[in-house]
Amino acid sequence: MTPLRVGLAGLGTVGATVAQLLLENAALFERRAGRRLDLTRVASRTPKPDVNLGPATFDTDLGSLDADDVDVVVELIGGVTSAKEVVATAIGAGRHVVTANKALLAAHGEELFEAASRRGVSVGFEASVAGGIPIINALRTGLAANRIDALAGIVNGTSNYILTAMEEEAQDFATALAEAQRLGYAEADPTFDVEGIDAAQKLAILAALAFDATIEFDGVHVEGISGIDIEDIRYARELGFSIKHLGIARLHEDGVEARVHPALVPDSVLIAKVSGVMNAVMTHGDAVGPTLYVGPGAGGPPTASAVVADLVELARGTLPVPRPAERRLPDLGIEGVICAHYLKIPAIDQPGVFADVADVLSRHDVSIEAVIQRPQAIRSGAEPWVPIIIVTDEAPEAVARECVSELGRLSGVTGEIARIRVADLTAMMPPAPPAGA
Repeated sequence: MTPLRVGLAGLGTVGATVAQLLLENAALFERRAGRRLDLTRVASRTPKPDVNLGPATFDTDLGSLDADDVDVVVELIGGVTSAKEVVATAIGAGRHVVTANKALLAAHGEELFEAASRRGVSVGFEASVAGGIPIINALRTGLAANRIDALAGIVNGTSNYILTAMEEEAQDFATALAEAQRLGYAEADPTFDVEGIDAAQKLAILAALAFDATIEFDGVHVEGISGIDIEDIRYARELGFSIKHLGIARLHEDGVEARVHPALVPDSVLIAKVSGVMNAVMTHGDAVGPTLYVGPGAGGPPTASAVVADLVELARGTLPVPRPAERRLPDLGIEGVICAHYLKIPAIDQPGVFADVADVLSRHDVSIEAVIQRPQAIRSGAEPWVPIIIVTDEAPEAVARECVSELGRLSGVTGEIARIRVADLTAMMPPAPPAGA
């Protein structure tokens, strides 16, 4: 069969690794795909003379990929504006596309998929979510017999690394972030990672595929981890939880609930054990029940692995042409969420304060599941105070928010109350194996 001729846009860490894999594992890919994968053209605004491109033609003009010897354009330049131009040009010319660009797909995926559908070309985006975990292929093919009604996971390795360092090494947030930057896990400007934007983009892509629906990125509720204190990590640990930065999407009769935020995850759930820069995605299908996928979520080799997997599938003729989503579902926001809540209340060290706190919760029909209050935890200040740690029973989001507001007005409460949702994933997940199993 004729080779699949590959044009590569971008020679960063991922692009350089893709080029390396295509050259070094050419015979392996030919056996698996049934035809050769030939890297014919590479375009990057910055030349990389140290990267071996084999016989491929190099150009600093991204437009050079619009050529007769290119069957598929691999877009790895990142960002949105130039990347969209590269992808739209390729699709318009009848070329297939493989991309790792979650920001592009979250912002313009529907438009690009419709264009690809009209032209009858394939779009591979396995590398856009969770790096080396083949979750896109799992949703598209392995779980094709299922109606997926929920998915959740850790889809940002930077945030997971920081929370792990806070829990296992007793580092505060600033120290853990600085170490993540030193190791290359976090950018110089880590906002997209630690404030949840990156995770929200990935969740929107996964939810759209899982629910066969158009999911608006702007409808995803987003919270980051910068407000998590090491004390929260310690108290959560004592209560039998780990704090993870989760993306959660659930399908309801009247729309989609999609949210990204820190959450207390019970130690009995496997995802609570996923640490460091690893990612994990779990799904729930009506036939198979819960499934869990764990692996490296970022970095050159894992992401390049996903890119080349799409190329192999394309060469086989099994990478699908996108089709329009079955429906457009309204986003339900965070207001309808019902869950338990972790509260850290800075209370003046005097009699009657806890009774006042309990009274507020009782008047809102919110039960208390667990409490931690220790005199030795007293903080100095104008008035000595102690943190009261409470885990509530399930309560609607609006009720929990009103409770926090009313608690903050109590005369015995000083300072800001921390609230973290508790994620009940037990219906979606198999339990963690017992220690030593």
